[in-house]
Amino acid sequence: MLEGLFQPMHLLVIFFIALLVFGPKKLPELGKGIGEGIRALKDGMKDSSAEHTASAGTEVKSATPADVSNRPS
Repeated sequence: MLEGLFQPMHLLVIFFIALLVFGPKKLPELGKGIGEGIRALKDGMKDSSAEHTASAGTEVKSATPADVSNRPS
């Protein structure tokens, strides 16, 4: 269904339409903003994954008894 969606000619048409809509001065700023947003999203996903892994490790450790010698026989 999505085969051939981003062919070079399609990308040129999209770029040309964006150039007409936003203008040559605003287009680099728009690209920079989108790039920063994608970079922040990737960093957030990495941080979330690291926190999830770290919290899963502490949950397992806290579930095990800390001192077995105090158990009643």
